[in-house]
Amino acid sequence: MNMVHTIDRYAVIGHPISHSLSPVIHTAFAAQTGQHLSYEAIDVAPGQLETTLNQLPVAGYRGINITVPHKESAWAFAQQQGQLTERALLAGAINTIAWRSEGLLGDNTDGQGLLNDLQQRHGLNLAGQRILLLGAGGASRGVILPLLAAKPASLVIANRTADKAQRLAALFTRSAGATPLAGCGLDALGKQDHDAFDLVINATSASLGGEAIALPSGALSAHGFAYDMMYGKKLTPFLEAQQQSGIIRLADGLGMLVEQAAVAFELWRGVTPETGPVYHALRERLARH
Repeated sequence: MNMVHTIDRYAVIGHPISHSLSPVIHTAFAAQTGQHLSYEAIDVAPGQLETTLNQLPVAGYRGINITVPHKESAWAFAQQQGQLTERALLAGAINTIAWRSEGLLGDNTDGQGLLNDLQQRHGLNLAGQRILLLGAGGASRGVILPLLAAKPASLVIANRTADKAQRLAALFTRSAGATPLAGCGLDALGKQDHDAFDLVINATSASLGGEAIALPSGALSAHGFAYDMMYGKKLTPFLEAQQQSGIIRLADGLGMLVEQAAVAFELWRGVTPETGPVYHALRERLARH
């Protein structure tokens, strides 16, 4: 029996997934923009990813968001079965799929979400700024291209394992243009003779484990900005550590979460939602729980 789908379906897939705020965000976007759709969270075990990605469009899904642990595997699937945007191709991971009449499109909206949060919500102009990016994993790789596009004075990737940071920097050398791009170990930050950074972005998962990353004294300018991609009810351990060292301009990644979702929503529906009301509603929700 063939089912007739009268409503466009969307979802976020991950494992685990019950904690995801994406259904709240996209349902709010849909109500705000008058879009008739449904959005749900689907738990997909790693071994079921390919089967699920083949089944979803048949079941009436027009797009999905992808979170841990599927971003890299979904990238490989999209590369084989469809197309990737330029930013997704270099990121080596995707967080968004759109099924269109011409086929599957894989995208990574994380970097643009970060950029929109920094520039629009927090009023930062990244042009000419010295940026320090902590971590050399998938979260870092997904944001490097958009950060370089903002024309910073320099971008340094620092990681516990120096060679991983150096390999990641080398991967994006061609995209860096005239912007100096380098990778180093975290322990090298205090030994280098350079000006203090204007912006530090924590793309590691340290805060999830309650761990703080201590930066050498003076690594971040007194008027610098500290940003953690993780978020929570209160300051993350990373942001607490920067606050204790005298940094007062701080932000967590809740805004990035909302902004990357807005970029995906626009990709799917062709309309741009207002992120401010959704961001503030989520901030209140976190404060209550």
